Order: sequence, then structure tokens, then C-alpha cells
Amino acid sequence: MSRAGFRTRLFLILTLFATLPSIALTLIWAGTFARALPLVSGSSAWERAAATGGKAIDAAQRAHELELQESLTQARRFGFIAQRAVPVIALIAVVAMGVLIVVSSRVAGHLSRQLSRPIDELVGWTDRLGRGEELPDGVPRKGAPEFAVLRSRMRSVARELRDARTREIEAERLRAFRESARQVAHELKNPLTPIRFAVARLRRDAPASLRDVVDVLDAESGRLEEMARSFSQFGRLPEGPPADVDVAELVRYTTRVSVPPDVEADVRVEGDVPMVRGHHDALARALSNVLLNAVDACRSGTAAQPDRAARIGVTVSCAQQNGDAAVVIAVRDSGCGIAPERMAKIWEPYVTNKPGGTGLGLAIARQTVLAHNGTVHASSSLGNGTEIRFTLPTAGIDATEAVSANSR
Repeated sequence: MSRAGFRTRLFLILTLFATLPSIALTLIWAGTFARALPLVSGSSAWERAAATGGKAIDAAQRAHELELQESLTQARRFGFIAQRAVPVIALIAVVAMGVLIVVSSRVAGHLSRQLSRPIDELVGWTDRLGRGEELPDGVPRKGAPEFAVLRSRMRSVARELRDARTREIEAERLRAFRESARQVAHELKNPLTPIRFAVARLRRDAPASLRDVVDVLDAESGRLEEMARSFSQFGRLPEGPPADVDVAELVRYTTRVSVPPDVEADVRVEGDVPMVRGHHDALARALSNVLLNAVDACRSGTAAQPDRAARIGVTVSCAQQNGDAAVVIAVRDSGCGIAPERMAKIWEPYVTNKPGGTGLGLAIARQTVLAHNGTVHASSSLGNGTEIRFTLPTAGIDATEAVSANSR
């Protein structure tokens, strides 16, 4: 036999809880009233008074006889009425008990619906969470206010689980990309060293007729060497003990050495920018990758629209991240912008639109910022340029986190 549902069991429990005490109290009240009514009426006392009064009739006055007869008549009349009132009272008690049962059953049904429906809904939500499915967005079922709090908390838990799954998947992808990049860099470096030595010897000993061939070999081997360096950088996280980094000075220096003279660079630093705990070289390399991309975007924008000025704006400001102090580095270019369908992929490795590019510049920058417990954000609109924003908490990354990250 199948077990009754939660709503049925709850309804029966509440009904029994309401009706059993009512039935017991009604029966006790009716029995007590039936037994106590003759005692309260005083009929037995009047019977005894009549018996003793009869004995004293001969010696008492006529007035006393009349008084006793009147009292006896009233007592018998009251007893007659009391005997016939008990069934009426019992009937009233039964009717009252029936009304009480109906009312209590209605209340029990309402309470069971108010409790069982939201609980059934929340149980269904737990199944969805277990399967990794989205929670429904429909109108919630009625119930006590506490269920609204539970729904809100479960939605928060669902969002946190979804974000955690996304972060874990992203971390696994990055680990796979880093491992493949490390292997590619290793495979490229092994033959590149003798190739570069051979090109240098050819440049020194080859006749003039082979000068063009040597230049091609030198350029292509240099490009392979740069590619191997990019793969190697992406294949490892920032290494070494962290230190306090002056972000304002880092931005000024990196902008000065990364942006060529034909592109205007405007650096603005908010006053009292705090230090960031991290790796200076890794952060400088990440910012340099973003600036180089901005330079290419400005030049593409100038080529498409000659009247457009090639300009890069870099700002450093203070902010808050999860309640803690942070520093924001924003780089905005005057290029043509990025199409919306491409924005979601700009941080992925090996995605590039530049001839000969590896697509690792922004991926390395993102990897570095994430290693410092920061966040990255990009916004762009066609014809209005692109802005890349780094948010770095001042706490940055500590030594234990760095060692743990590189051990993985």
C-alpha cells in the first residue's frame, strides 16, 4: 500500500488535532451538566423538607403548610423541566460539535494547502538543483511568508552554484589551455635555438645573392620565437613572492614604453591610489598586451577613417570589490570598436583577427588579473572604440596562493 502524500498526512494530523479535543471536551461538558443540574436545582433538598414538614403539619400553623406545598410544587416543576432539558442540551451539544468539526476541517484543509504546496514546490526545486537545471521563474505558489524567504534563499544558492560551476569549468579550460601552451612552447623552443644560430651564421657568411632569403629566415624564425614566448607566458602563472606594486607608476611607465609616438596617450591617475600586492612584471606584461591591442585598434580606425585621431586614454582610480579596497585600470582606444557577437570571445586563447597573431595577448592579461583575485571587463560599440577595465584588489595574491596556483 502506497504511503499517503504529505498534504494528506498533514490534513489528517491537523484534523485529528482539532476534532479529538473538541469531542472529548463536548462529551465531558454534557455529562457534567446532566449530573450537576439536578443537584444545582435543589429538588432533593425540597423533598426532604417536604417529608419533615409533613410530620410537623399537625403542630405547625396552616401558613407553614401552604408554604411547604408551594415550595414542593416549584421543586417538582423544576425537576420536570430539568429532565426534559437534558436531551435538548445534548442535541445542542451534538450540533455544536458538528459545526466545530466542519470549521476545524476547513481550517485544517486550508493549513495543509498553505504548507504542502510550497513544500512540494521547494522539494521540486531541490531536484532541479541536483540536476543542475534552472529554477522556474513562474508566479510562486501561495503560502506563509517564510516560504518566500526560502524561495529567495534557494534562488541565491542556485545562482551561487551556477557561478561556481562556471568558474570551475573556466578554471579547467584554462588549465588545459595552459598545459597545451606549455607543451607547444617547449616544442618550439627546442628547434628554434639552433635555427636562430644558423640564421646568424648565414647572415655573416652567406653571399649577397642570398641576403633576401636570410632576411626571410630571420623574420620568420623571430616570429616563431615571439610565438613561443607568448605560449610560454600563457603556460605559467605569475611566479615568485608577491610584493607591493605602485600601480600609478607601473601604468605611467608601461604606457610610455608600449605606445608609439604616432599614437597620443593620455594617462590620468586619481590621487592617493593605494599599492597592490602582486607581481610587477606580470601586471606590466598584462597591461602592455592591452595597450598593444589598443594601438593596433587605433591604427585600424585611422586607416578606415583618416580624419579620426589615434588616441589612447588610460585612467587609474580607486574602487571597491566585494567590500574591499581595489584599484581600477581602464584603457580606452579610439578604434572602430568590436562587434557584439565577438565581444564574448575576446578573452579566449587563440582568438585573433591580426595577421600572424597568436590570440594570447588578452588571454594572458586576463589570466594575470584573475591570478591576482581581480576581475576583467570589456565594453565596446562599433565606431566608438573599446574599453578594457582591470579591477585589482589591494590585497592581491599572497605567497601561499601563488605557490598553490603554480603547483596545479
